[in-house]
Amino acid sequence: MTISEFVSENAVPLTIAAAGVSLAGVYALRSRDGMRSVPRATDLGGGGGKAIKEGEVEGHWNAYDNYFTQGKPAITLPYLTLSCKQASKVQADGAVQSGDKTKAPTFVNTFYNLVTDIYEWGWGQSFHFSPPVKAKSHKAAEEMHEHYISDCAGLKKGMKALDIGCGVGGPMRVIARHSGANVTGITINDYQVQRCRSHNKRAGLDKQCEVVQGNFLEMPFEDNSFDGCYAVEATCHAPAIKEVYKEAYRVLKPGGYFATYEWVTTPMFDKNNKRHVEIIEGINHGNALPDMRTYTDVEEAAKEVGFKVLRTADLALKPHPGYTTHGNWYDRIKIGKAEYNRNDVVVRILQFLGVAPKGTKEVHRMLVDVTYDLSAGGETGIFTPMHLVVCQKPLK
Repeated sequence: MTISEFVSENAVPLTIAAAGVSLAGVYALRSRDGMRSVPRATDLGGGGGKAIKEGEVEGHWNAYDNYFTQGKPAITLPYLTLSCKQASKVQADGAVQSGDKTKAPTFVNTFYNLVTDIYEWGWGQSFHFSPPVKAKSHKAAEEMHEHYISDCAGLKKGMKALDIGCGVGGPMRVIARHSGANVTGITINDYQVQRCRSHNKRAGLDKQCEVVQGNFLEMPFEDNSFDGCYAVEATCHAPAIKEVYKEAYRVLKPGGYFATYEWVTTPMFDKNNKRHVEIIEGINHGNALPDMRTYTDVEEAAKEVGFKVLRTADLALKPHPGYTTHGNWYDRIKIGKAEYNRNDVVVRILQFLGVAPKGTKEVHRMLVDVTYDLSAGGETGIFTPMHLVVCQKPLK
């Protein structure tokens, strides 16, 4: 990763060396101009007061952490600490879930208030993984992954498309350019709505792309209002996958396609294997997932709400046709412990100086820890973030 210069926009200029930290935690701290196309370092952990008031980041972090660990830390595992309640549940039945699922949307919103700027800094505007492509940059491979889901959803010029869980709109803008469709995105997080609209305008796509704030379990759209729908690693945040699929079915026009990249456990996952459960629980905690579905869960949920499932595939194993992959989807987040520790020192200094608000170092530590779990999930083959499901709403 690169060494970058960071200049504080508060009173004290600094020069710091920072390795990148990825989507699940690897990013680079860099100086930014006044255009704010990428958040400033002074926005770290809460959007510079736009997502979370600067004095409240620590409280929001504690609430989020307690939801996923259920309080009272008792047992330390290789990559995380589990509560007494949670640890006993893991040991007893291999369950991989968090607290009261009815509260999940609130804590997903909290999560993105905490991490949106960190994600943009180091990963970019598309908050997802992609298969690496031979002789292509990360950005190019990422866009090819987005083109592919657009094609699977059957999007074409002039169509009205829905991006379910659009984040700050990276895939939306790529897909709008690729397909010519008019794309509406929905995200639960109001700060992401602000960021997405700003990016759309800067890209000259504000007439072709729009975003609304809302819960994708209860979308503010009329029945049969979109020609095609897609979701890029977003519906994993739903407390019940069937509910979000039901909404996708409702708003999609008859004959339209719904394509989604899902975070799921693979056939290699063994719920009775303690190490497997630890890895998946770590991924849940570090990514605001109420639980982790199996690959069969998502396929069955699509059928149950009325979709005709046309195709399913783990793109980590069966990449897109037409190009050659090179490496693994998790290679991008694998950096050395020394680099992670260097970043940890940087974040602690920023928080100590008051450049980053209290609670930032805890958020950073969570994102660092989850990179190990994501890598372990990929290396063991028990987890994929790109299980493709392509569905069609019947004409009748």
